[in-house]
Amino acid sequence: MQFASDNSGPALPAVMQAMSEANEGHAPSYGADALMDEVRDRLRDLFEAPQASVYLVATGTAANALALATLSQPWQTVFCTPLAHIHTDECNAPEFFTGGAKLSLVGEHDKMTPDQLRDALAAWPAGDVHNPQHGPLALTQATERGRVHDCDEIAALCEVARAHRIPAYMDGARFANAVASLGCSPAEMTWKAGIDAVSMGGTKNGCLGVEAVIFFSPENAWEFELRRKRAAHLVSKHRYLSAQMLGYLRDDLWLTSAQTANAQAARLADGLRALPGAEMMFERDVNMIFARLPRATHQRLRAAGARYAMYEGPVDDGPDHEPLMMRLVCDWSITDAEIARFLEIASG
Repeated sequence: MQFASDNSGPALPAVMQAMSEANEGHAPSYGADALMDEVRDRLRDLFEAPQASVYLVATGTAANALALATLSQPWQTVFCTPLAHIHTDECNAPEFFTGGAKLSLVGEHDKMTPDQLRDALAAWPAGDVHNPQHGPLALTQATERGRVHDCDEIAALCEVARAHRIPAYMDGARFANAVASLGCSPAEMTWKAGIDAVSMGGTKNGCLGVEAVIFFSPENAWEFELRRKRAAHLVSKHRYLSAQMLGYLRDDLWLTSAQTANAQAARLADGLRALPGAEMMFERDVNMIFARLPRATHQRLRAAGARYAMYEGPVDDGPDHEPLMMRLVCDWSITDAEIARFLEIASG
């Protein structure tokens, strides 16, 4: 019963097979491999963006930090929510790789409104030498609370960004889960809504470790290449990144694996709602569930080997009836049997 993180799950067999197939003979290094040419073509087709610049890195932090560094100047500020992954989980990597650009936190939760973004922009008057200057808008999709920005929400925020002449970046570590949830196309969720650059994550959705960074304007391409190399994220045996992404893209595996993870999370969430003392904390859009259960229920689950993240505690000390918040994440490999067992134990 492993619900700790989609980072913890196994790699997709098709991705492993693609890696094995790539492990034959010699191939050009540093992204000059033929597999990367195919990845680039496939992603351009997928995003309906034939002029897009496409790059691969091994981690989501590298994707976010290097993309924002390309879109920012050191004297600017990036506009994101207090729960944006770039703020809560990346050890100031965006600030480091941008050379000092700060993060301005917009709103109070995992999503912002256009009015909140306007207020945040107004708080730093453009052209005042004493202020940080306006830098990119950064959206986490799906959010750190398992919710998605729909295409209209993205477009409304990007409209504010365009009005202030700042680029819009999408952290898409769970990009596939968001597309699966919305039932839209990658293009509709990105450049058609006003996004200038996006990371399309593979690692959380069944790859070993690969993320695509896509710029819809070619003017950013050379700077990103330089930043990737200078930051030590240009992989020499690049064909193994390319092979992962290619295996992930073939036969729409990126989408079907996300649909599976989302569906299993929906099944688990439905079961949780029926439990005594259960409280759902946020509306579930993707493969993450936030809920509260009584301490005694957590104790039974932990004793039976269930693994998941706790946001309140301690689990072992306090009133049995006290509700404690947890996060459950389903990846593509979670089975019906695991969900049934979890719910059986939780029901007491």
